[in-house]
Amino acid sequence: MSSDSPWDQAILALRLLAIDPALGGITLRARAGPVRDGFLGSLAVLDCNLVKLHPAMTDDVLHGGLDLSATLAAGRVVQKQGLLQGPRPILLTMAERTPPGFAARLAAHLDAGGGPLIALDEGAAPDETLPPALQERLAFEVDLTGISRASAIAPKGKTPRPYPVLHTPAQLAQIVTTAAQCGIDSLRAPAFALAAAKAHAVLHGRTALSDADITAACTLTLAHRATQIPEAEPPAPVPETEPDAGEKTQNTDFDIPNEILLDAIRAMLPDDLLDRVAALRARTGKGNGTGAARKGNRRGRPLPSRAGRKGDDARIDLVATLRAAAPWQTIRRHDTGREGLHIRASDIRAKRFEERSDRLLIFAVDASGSAALARLAEAKGAVELLLAQAYARRDHVALISFRGTEAEVLLPPTRSLVQTKRRLASLPGGGGTPLAAGLQSALEQALQAQRRGLTPTICILTDGRANIARDGSANRVLAADDAQHMARTIRANGVDALVIDTGNRPAEALKSLSQTLKAPYLPLPRADANRLSAAVSDALGD
Repeated sequence: MSSDSPWDQAILALRLLAIDPALGGITLRARAGPVRDGFLGSLAVLDCNLVKLHPAMTDDVLHGGLDLSATLAAGRVVQKQGLLQGPRPILLTMAERTPPGFAARLAAHLDAGGGPLIALDEGAAPDETLPPALQERLAFEVDLTGISRASAIAPKGKTPRPYPVLHTPAQLAQIVTTAAQCGIDSLRAPAFALAAAKAHAVLHGRTALSDADITAACTLTLAHRATQIPEAEPPAPVPETEPDAGEKTQNTDFDIPNEILLDAIRAMLPDDLLDRVAALRARTGKGNGTGAARKGNRRGRPLPSRAGRKGDDARIDLVATLRAAAPWQTIRRHDTGREGLHIRASDIRAKRFEERSDRLLIFAVDASGSAALARLAEAKGAVELLLAQAYARRDHVALISFRGTEAEVLLPPTRSLVQTKRRLASLPGGGGTPLAAGLQSALEQALQAQRRGLTPTICILTDGRANIARDGSANRVLAADDAQHMARTIRANGVDALVIDTGNRPAEALKSLSQTLKAPYLPLPRADANRLSAAVSDALGD
C-alpha cells in the first residue's frame, strides 16, 4: 500500500494530532461503513475517552447548567456538568449538518484549549461540509470515500511524547510562501503546517525539521485549503560574481527545492478543485438551499426560549421558567415567609420556533431561435435533472418559456414531476428573444409565491441575445434596456435569482444583468446537461 494513500494520510494525521492536540482536529469525509469504523477504532491513539456530540445538542447539554429536578428535590441550587468540560477529544457526528450557532460555540471551545475535534462529514456533495468556523480550526482533512476495507489497517506502535523541535527562519519562510502560492489567506494554515512538521519530526525521532517533515506537513495541512493550483516562481538570476565564504555558509540551513514541495501539494489537490472553488464563490451570500427562516411561537424547529410576559400571545416554556426561578427559591421563601414554589413575572420564558418556508424554483428558459437546438436540448436536460432534485426536496417548481415576442407560463407552481417533464419535453424553439418579457413573467410568479408564503428563486437560462423589447418591437438597444429595468425591479422586490449563460461564449450583457440582479453568473459553454445541473445545484446551495 502506498504511503500516499488516503488511509495512510488519515492515520498519519491522527498520529500527529495525538502528539500535538493544538493542531485542532481532523475533518473525515466518509460514509458510515467498515472503513470509517476502522478509523474510529484507531482513535485509541489519542489515549483518552471521547466525548460524542451531534449538532442538535442544546447549550445546557454542552456547557452544563441548572439541574432542575435535583434543585427542586434538594431545595437548593444543584448544577450539572456539560459535555464540554476540559480538554477532552470530541467526536462530532453529522458534521455537515452543524448549524452556525453550534459551530461558533464549538469553535470557542477549541480556541480555549478544548478538543481535539474529529468531525465526521457524511456530505454527498463537495460543498456539503461543516461550517467555515470549524474548518478554519482543524488542521487536517482526509477523504476515505472509495477506500477498501482491506486497506484500512490499524496503526501500530506507541505515540511518542512531544519535545521541542528546532526550525530555522528560512524553513518558516518557505512554509508561508507555499501557503501564499496555494491561494491561502489564513494565517492559521502556515501555523498548522509548522506545528504538523514538528510533530512529524517527533514521530521520527528528530530534533530539527527536515525536508521530509515539511513536505509531509504541507501536503496534509495546505492541499485541502488551496484555492488555486500552485505555480513555482521563476528561478532567481544567477549573480555574475561569486559570493564570499560567509554568504555560502549562511544559506545552507534549508535546501528543499521549491518545485518538489509544490509538486507534493499538487498531487494531493482534488481533481475538481477549480469547479469547487467556483461553486463556493457563486454561493457567497446565499443561504443553505432552503426557504427563508421565519420565527414564531407555534410551530417549527425549537429555538432557545426568551424572557416573556404572562399576557403575551407566546406559549410559556414551563421547564425554562422553572429553571429561571429555581435559584431564587430560598431567598423568596425567606422574604415572603411562605412555603411552596415562588414564580415571578421576570422568571417567565416564552417558547420560540423557527420554520422554513417551501422554496419555489422558477425556471425561465430561452426557447428562441438564437438558442441552437443542441443548447436548448442541454437546457431541457439540465432542467429535468434539477426537477428531480427539487422533487426529492419537495420544492415547488414553475416553468416559463420566452420566445418570439412574449413569454408563456407553461406550468404554474407545482410539485408534479411528471406534469413538469411533459410540459418541458413539448417546449418548442424558434423566434426572437424577449428576455425582458421572460423576466417580467418570472417576477409575477415570484411575487404571487411570496404572497403565498413561498421563497422564490428565479433561474434564467439564456444565451443573452435579447432582441425583442417589452412592447414587442425588434429593437436590440431597447430590449437590453428593458431587461436591465426588469432586473432592477426583481432586485428591488428581494427575489433571489441565478443567471445561466447557455451560449457558446460568455455574454457581457448577461454579466451586466447578473450584476444588476446581484445574482451568481454561471457561463457554461459546451456544458452538457449533467454539468449544467451540478453547477446550478451548487450555486443554489443544494
